[in-house]
Amino acid sequence: MIRRLPGGRWLALAALFALLAAADFLWLDATRIIDQRGGDVLLALNAQRRPQSDKVVIVDIDQKSLEEMNDDAGSWPWPRSVHGELIEHIAAQNPQAIVFDILFNEPDVFRPEHDAAFAEAVAQHPNVWLAMTLNSNGTGAVVSELPPSVGARPVGNPKPGTRLPILLPLVVAQYPEAMRGGLINFTPDSDGTARHHLLHTDRSGWRFPSLAARVTAAAGYRRPETGQLMLNWRSGWQHVSYADLYLDSLRRIPQRYADEFKGKIVVIGTAAPGLTDFRVTPLGNTYPGVEILATALDNLARGDWLREVRRSTMLPLALALIALLAAGFARNVSPQRVLMAMIATTLVAIAASWLFLIGGTFVPVLSVLAFGWAYYLVASGLAYLDERARRLRTANLFSRFLDARVVAELIDKGEIDFRQQAEAREISVLFSDIRGFTALSEVSAPEAVVAMLNGYFSRQVGVIFAHGGTLDKFIGDAIMAFWGAPASQPDHAARAVSAALEMSEALEEMRGQLGTIGAELEIGIGIHSGNAVVGLIGSNDRLDYTAIGDTVNLASRVESTTKGIARVLVTETTRNAAGDAFAWRDCGVHRVKGREEGVRLFEPSRKAVTL
Repeated sequence: MIRRLPGGRWLALAALFALLAAADFLWLDATRIIDQRGGDVLLALNAQRRPQSDKVVIVDIDQKSLEEMNDDAGSWPWPRSVHGELIEHIAAQNPQAIVFDILFNEPDVFRPEHDAAFAEAVAQHPNVWLAMTLNSNGTGAVVSELPPSVGARPVGNPKPGTRLPILLPLVVAQYPEAMRGGLINFTPDSDGTARHHLLHTDRSGWRFPSLAARVTAAAGYRRPETGQLMLNWRSGWQHVSYADLYLDSLRRIPQRYADEFKGKIVVIGTAAPGLTDFRVTPLGNTYPGVEILATALDNLARGDWLREVRRSTMLPLALALIALLAAGFARNVSPQRVLMAMIATTLVAIAASWLFLIGGTFVPVLSVLAFGWAYYLVASGLAYLDERARRLRTANLFSRFLDARVVAELIDKGEIDFRQQAEAREISVLFSDIRGFTALSEVSAPEAVVAMLNGYFSRQVGVIFAHGGTLDKFIGDAIMAFWGAPASQPDHAARAVSAALEMSEALEEMRGQLGTIGAELEIGIGIHSGNAVVGLIGSNDRLDYTAIGDTVNLASRVESTTKGIARVLVTETTRNAAGDAFAWRDCGVHRVKGREEGVRLFEPSRKAVTL
């Protein structure tokens, strides 16, 4: 016979989630967005603790520059000679490099002399670098004919005469060596947010380096072995207004910013709102593009870019978390405790990823947690449905033995459970049997006997329930009930005796209502108190909530002894447990079947009310 493994459904659910996790981490990448968006929060927090760079300075074409230089340079775009003059002014401060985050791809046909002045300034200073972009559309130039200063090199076997739409700094084309530079293409992640910097772009067998990669390589800084780096953001940058520098050059004030530029990489770009060079980054949706370039330059100059753990390597953690959750549910750990464990695990994982981030490594742990939380939510939902079904089974089962309202209350309190094991309890057991039922059946119509029994049982069971008793079973025309389980009842003996007396009174009322058949109706009730094994007993296919043991047997024997003595008899144990709530008549010691010693029996009655 094949038996179900314990917790099989949780293991099957874990297997399903393990397959989904494997497919996601190795192929689909559906949860990458969780790592991206959640990681952005950590990246932004990490940026706040990182001070301004002492390697990179930004010369900002800010709103102030657009306004204050209007008289000297006119409206934007300014003549290129302005930038040439600025190059001379900054170069006097001995910077490591001067990097333009501005495209100079279109010559100024109306002011060629200004272009020439700029080109000459660039040619005279080999530490000046210009920006380029590689577009998706267009014909472009023959790559093999580009000057070496552009930095393009073949990878593989490119076709001869390959043309690519690269925007070059054609303003300085008269000085081929001055066309030194690299790409500044915006390279967002799959969700449109910039988190990485491409060190080079390969197309049609040609490789084009990024501007940051070329500048730092020329300065002798090391670079990642991979083709990209994850940016390690800063909270802010040292900005020097373009207008201040340019106007200083006009006034011949060369040493005003000497300390800011000496030995540093100077990036010239714009953060003015009107020039709209803004991008989406973890630090905001309107982050200046010049600061993205500055971040890449700073990271490469310092070697402190973020090392990124591949998502595929996180798969074992996801599988381990799913397995632990499955084990918890399989071992019937409550969903509330599992929830607390998941919250603790989440907090520890996030704290650990934060420490790794401070150390320079980005760990995409949130997708692992996402699979854990998804498994928990599904499993806890199934557990809730199981619990609900179990409560319904328990209610249906115990409603056979207890009043339905009592069943609901006991289940809510957790005092009865479908999975509850049988246990020894101190109880009082009552047996009630109809006297002369066989003879009564022989002289009465079957329909009348059935109707009588149904009415009798309904009335007597109602009395048992009213006194908090548990109906065990009907045995032919006999009733077995007990008190003290499933709910603990310290006064179980008194309840049983009180119920027996009311059952006797109910019989008298029924005899008057049943006519001829009721005139012959008589019962005997026996009660004994003691230890018994109480619980769900039976086979896997059928369980009954019942009591077994010597206490039950003796209660049955006492009921058999009532004939000719009293309608209700209880043992001395029950009499002592019930106390002085009733009046007692000592009926002497009687021998019962299965007992060598006699049993002292008592007849209870209600105490007279004194006025």
